[in-house]
This record gives sequence, C-alpha cells and structure tokens, in this order.
Amino acid sequence: QVQLVESGGGLVQPGGSLRLSCAASRNIFSIDVMGWYRQAPGKQRELVATITLGGRTNLADSVKGRFTISRDISENTVSLQMNSLKPEDTAVYYCNAVKTGNDYWGQGTQVTVSS
Repeated sequence: QVQLVESGGGLVQPGGSLRLSCAASRNIFSIDVMGWYRQAPGKQRELVATITLGGRTNLADSVKGRFTISRDISENTVSLQMNSLKPEDTAVYYCNAVKTGNDYWGQGTQVTVSS
C-alpha cells in the first residue's frame, strides 16, 4: 500500500509558476515509478510527467521546456515545478505511484491558470 498526498495547487495568472509536491507514505526507493497526471473538465486523465526508480524522467510534449519533475529521497516526495503556465494547463493534478504492478493515486489538487 502507498498513500499519496498532494499539495501546492492554486490559482495563478498565465505565465506564472506553481510547484506541486506529493508526499509518499513509504520510501520512494521502494516505488517503481512516480508521476503526475492531470484531468481537465470533460477530458480524459493524461500523463504529465514521470520519474522512475532509476531517476529517468519523461514529460508530455505539451509541458516539455516548462515543467520539471524531481524527487527528494530524504523527504519521500516527488515535485512538479510548473513554469510559464498557460490556461490550458488548468486541471486537477494527481500524483501516481506504481509499485509491483499496482497503481496508487492521490486525491488530486486543483491548478487554475487564469487572469
């Protein structure tokens, strides 16, 4: 079992920045892949960024050059730094963990980009 708790969402103007954090209930070195997904109203949930146990990162084309995923092993957290935010980034952002073939999800945090 892995419990995930997200924080850091909110309202930001276009061009602004936000940093999301996801705290895991266990050592993230025991988790195969951690990542962030998002779901906008009326749309399917989509991958934003992932980081593997080995530290390899993957980002969706729509966020490359603007978002960065990182981890803090000492704090068991994975973060998503979001810069140059656009209105189309508005969504509920979910933290995800994959461990031994099982998917675990956080409760989600709202990100709204609007002037």
